[in-house]
Amino acid sequence: MSEDLSAPATAEQLRAEIVRRYESLSKRLQQIGRYILDEPNDIALETLAVIASRCGVQPSAIVRFAKSFGFEGASQMQRLFRDGLLSNNAALGYSERVRQLSEATNAGNAEPADLLAEFVEGNTLALQNLLQTVSGADMRAAVDAILKAEIVHVVGFRRSFPVASYLTYSLLQAGKRTTFIDGVAGLAMQQVQTMTADDVLIAISFHPYSEETVAVVEAAQGRGAKVLAISDSLVSPVAKPAQCVLQVRESEVRKFRSLAASMALAQALAINFAFEVNRKPSKRRSGKTA
Repeated sequence: MSEDLSAPATAEQLRAEIVRRYESLSKRLQQIGRYILDEPNDIALETLAVIASRCGVQPSAIVRFAKSFGFEGASQMQRLFRDGLLSNNAALGYSERVRQLSEATNAGNAEPADLLAEFVEGNTLALQNLLQTVSGADMRAAVDAILKAEIVHVVGFRRSFPVASYLTYSLLQAGKRTTFIDGVAGLAMQQVQTMTADDVLIAISFHPYSEETVAVVEAAQGRGAKVLAISDSLVSPVAKPAQCVLQVRESEVRKFRSLAASMALAQALAINFAFEVNRKPSKRRSGKTA
C-alpha cells in the first residue's frame, strides 16, 4: 500500500527509499525491491514481462510495487533509471552481458586456454561493473571510516575469507591497528567483545550469507561499533545494519563465482588509507611554513 508520499524524483532517491522501507515490504515486494537495487539497467531497458520473469513474480506485482512508492505505474518508475543511471553506463546491463557470456561459452569440450579466456572475460566484466556499483562518495565514506576508527576489525567467512584476510594484512602493512575475526577455535563472538564505539567492523559476505558473519555484525552493533559492509546487495543481512555499504557484483562462469572485484576493492581501500596517512604529515608541514 502507498504511504501517501510523493514519488521519488531520481533513481538514487528511489534506491534509498527501497532500502529504508525494505523490512516493511511483503516478501513478494522485497523480491522486486532487491532486483531493482541489484539490476538497475534491467529495470531501465527490459519489458515488464522480462523483469517479472527474472524477479519470479507476476507483472501486476511490479505495478503494485511502483504504486506503493507513489508512481502512477511501472513505466514511470522505469523512466527514472533510463534518465538517471544509464546516462553514463553501457547499453547492456552487467547481468545481461554475463548471461550472454554464459550462453556463448557453456560448451563442455572447451580447451584449458578457452576456459582461462572465459574467466578473464567474466572477471573483466565484474571489474568494470565495480565502477558503477561503488561511487566516489562510497569510497570516500569507507576510507574516512577506516581513518577515524581506533581499531578496524575485519570479518569474512567461507568464500569471503580470502578477501577478509587480505584486507587485514594490507591494513596492518599500512600501519592501521587491525584485528582479524577468524573464528579459530570457535572464538568469533569472544573476539567481538574487544570492540568499542570508536571501532569499525568491516564485514564481508555474499549470497548465501554466512550466519557467522551476520552474528558478528549484530554483536558489533550491540557494542556500538560502526559497520562497513562489502556485499552483493544493499539489502543483504550485513548491508542493512551498516553505516556504509560497498556493493560488489562478482562474475559467475560455469557456476563458479570469482573474487576478482572484491580483491580489487580491498586493495583500493588499503592503498587509499595508506595515501591518506602519508598525505597528512605533509599537510601539517605546509601549514606550519605558510
